[in-house]
Formats: sequence, C-alpha cells, structure tokens
Amino acid sequence: MGGQQGFGPVLIEEAEPLFHADWESRAMAMTVAMGASGQWNIDLSRSARESLPPDIYLSSSYYEIWVRALEKLMLERHMVTAAELETGQMITPPVNVSKVLTRDSVDAALKAGSPTERPIDQPALFKVGQKVRALNMHPQGHTRLPRYVRGHVGTIVSLHGGHVMPDQHTLRALPPFHVRVEWLYTVVFEGPTLWGSDSDPTLEVTVDAWQSYLEAAD
Repeated sequence: MGGQQGFGPVLIEEAEPLFHADWESRAMAMTVAMGASGQWNIDLSRSARESLPPDIYLSSSYYEIWVRALEKLMLERHMVTAAELETGQMITPPVNVSKVLTRDSVDAALKAGSPTERPIDQPALFKVGQKVRALNMHPQGHTRLPRYVRGHVGTIVSLHGGHVMPDQHTLRALPPFHVRVEWLYTVVFEGPTLWGSDSDPTLEVTVDAWQSYLEAAD
C-alpha cells in the first residue's frame, strides 16, 4: 500500500505457492494474453488497477484486482459489454486487434518481456554517489514513485540509461502511446531516514526512480 499507515504488517507466507487457486492462473493467462493485443501498455494496466474504487481494491485479493482491472480496460475499449461480463456469454462480435498471443508463442513472449529501455541523447543529471531528494509530489494519475520515499534524501547507486517514463505512458488511452524517455536511477534510502530513529539502523530501501522524480540535495 505504498507505505501508508493503518494496513498492518506485511505477513510473509512460508512456502507460498505460485497460485493459491486454479482460477488465479487463468486470471494471469487472460491478463497476459489481452496485454499482448497491443490495446494498452503495462503502465495503463497498472493504472487501471490503482484506480479501482477503494472499496473494491481493498476488499480484493491480488489476482481479483488483476481481473477487475482487465474488465475495466476492456469495457473502456468496447472489447466487451457489461452484459457479457454478467452472463459470461459473447453477445457482440469480437473487436479486431493487431496482435494475438498464440499458444506456441507464449514462452518466447514471456522471455522477451516488454523492455522499457530506449536511446537517450541527453546527459544524466545525476551521478553515482550523489545525494538526491525524491520530490514530495502528489500526482493525480499513475506514478512509480513510492509515497514513503517522497520528500526524503537518498543516494544514487546506479544509472540504467534511458527508459520510458511511466507517468507519461498513461496519457493516451489507445496506441500510439505517448512515450517520453528519461534517465532511470537506483536510489538507496536509509531505514531511519524513512521510518524514524527507532527503525533498524541497518535497513536500506532501494528504489528505481526516473529523473523527474528527483532533485539534487546539496
């Protein structure tokens, strides 16, 4: 929950299975197959999950959230109707898509993934070892900057080159998507900086942060 208070500790399940029920594997398969259709990108998919009504999001399990978001994405693009979701029966003709994930191509598609690295012709603003502050921002839409690091100072430990900026990747609902490329960094934050002086002094949290999330902390 992005470091928000009031949701209790993170409980680790020993020997946790990959799926807790058969329907969860089908939920993942449907999400991957529909994502391969090219009608949305991974950041739009994440945004669809994050923007579910709070009562639905907080009362749903991990893969239930995936299913609800998939329904939302397909409804928005007229790929399914509310009646079809209710009955489980196709009523209207299917929408033509540019890509179809076939059974024979699943392994190769999953291995390839969806790389976000892109060429960038601008020099990096920050360097390894530099102190930076995560902006204390509160965007209305999708972002990959965790709430619990905002406003705090960390240290750059790695540069990853240019990557698609996720916040901008959700500005267009349909392809071609808006693609802005920024430098991506790994920033390490000390536990006491984030959680207070009573936290474990040996704890460190690393966050991959795009350049526009950061400012120099001189």
